[in-house]
Amino acid sequence: MPSTRALCRLDDVPEGESRGFDPFDQGRDSIFLVRQQARLYAYQNACPHVDGSPLAWRKDRYLNASGSQIICHGHGAEFDIASGLCTLGPCVGQRLMPVQLKIDAAGKVFLAKHPSSETNK
Repeated sequence: MPSTRALCRLDDVPEGESRGFDPFDQGRDSIFLVRQQARLYAYQNACPHVDGSPLAWRKDRYLNASGSQIICHGHGAEFDIASGLCTLGPCVGQRLMPVQLKIDAAGKVFLAKHPSSETNK
């Protein structure tokens, strides 16, 4: 497996929106990106309340209506975008698993390593 994987271009994730990806051909989006205040955040698409349960209710729908929180639509949990910390719902105090990214000078976004090698912060 290569050390980096291209996911998209930075402009493919508009400000205040989210987008899911299936970089390992698992048949579902295993990671998602959120762009907020010009920063890009990446997490595994798995709610800590029910191990491995996907967050989005449909493709690329990871945020609440105002775009201020990540939502688990299966359990109603809310997560802070910048930290992944659950602030409301059945998993308060737990975190989403972050995914490490690299962005090159041309604005290409790369998956730095396989998310299973990440640690919960």
